Amino acid sequence: MSVQAKLPFALRDSCVVVFINSTAGGGRARVYLPRIRRVFESFQIRAQFVMTNSASELESSAKTAISQDQHVLLAMGGDGTFQALVNAAFGANVVLGVLPIGGGNDFAAALGLPSDPVKAAEAVLCGQPRLVDLVRAHTADGLTRLYAGGGGVGLDAEAAHYASGAYRHLPGRLRYIASTLRALVGYRPLDVRVDFPGSDLPPFKARSLLVAVLNSPTYGAGLRLAPGASVEDGSLHVVMIEELSKFGVLTLLPRLMGSGELRTSRVKRWRVPRVRLTTCRSRLFHGDGEILGATPVEIEVVPRAIQALVPWKD
Repeated sequence: MSVQAKLPFALRDSCVVVFINSTAGGGRARVYLPRIRRVFESFQIRAQFVMTNSASELESSAKTAISQDQHVLLAMGGDGTFQALVNAAFGANVVLGVLPIGGGNDFAAALGLPSDPVKAAEAVLCGQPRLVDLVRAHTADGLTRLYAGGGGVGLDAEAAHYASGAYRHLPGRLRYIASTLRALVGYRPLDVRVDFPGSDLPPFKARSLLVAVLNSPTYGAGLRLAPGASVEDGSLHVVMIEELSKFGVLTLLPRLMGSGELRTSRVKRWRVPRVRLTTCRSRLFHGDGEILGATPVEIEVVPRAIQALVPWKD
């Protein structure tokens, strides 16, 4: 059987457009690009590689490609890079994919892709399109934004600021742990009210370290806040970590660094299609490590929102 015969229908006789985040993973994209190109050549797939320097540039380039009837679009970067692609492509008749080279690649992991970028490229090119969920956030600023994996308000949103700034060159989970430690300096827990529009669940209010709203089992490069989550279950997984002392947070971090698992009794969890977060004072909400806007924020799952290339399963 030829290489072309092994390819999913979406890739046969197609020109794939790969949008590259030049800063992803501390610049790893440029290092891996020659090897990724060789993977495409070995699969006899025509590809156009587009280097971008910002999320807005990537979105603009993706919209242009869609207007030119390009139907297979890949993002080479991390979760934030893929977020930019899905916001450009949502609603269009396209197949999307991610080549994970970012600091955190949680959505790629949720799709079952290998962590090694070259092996992930091979898995994507031999993969199959599958409908997966996204998350839509409506913030107090009047903005609406899609994200793919995990988002939240509180300490993690503060940490996201440092993860995309001063600590962006650190690898993987270390980047997010270091960012959390930096954000912890002077941080005060929030009074957060959690409402569940359209549900019989009563509101819940507590003083919290953070409230996360996840589509994927992990965020922050493998932190397993919602181990039961799936990008195909049509649900949001809401995780609240109630107020902890700074010593309590520091006690958690070694476990998070090791296994990525959250082990504390100060956790509340819900599985719902929609949630609204209101804080005692306006705070930032992030999705996939990108700041999306301010609270109050209403978040909803968008079931079967996009076709994503995932590893082939018999």
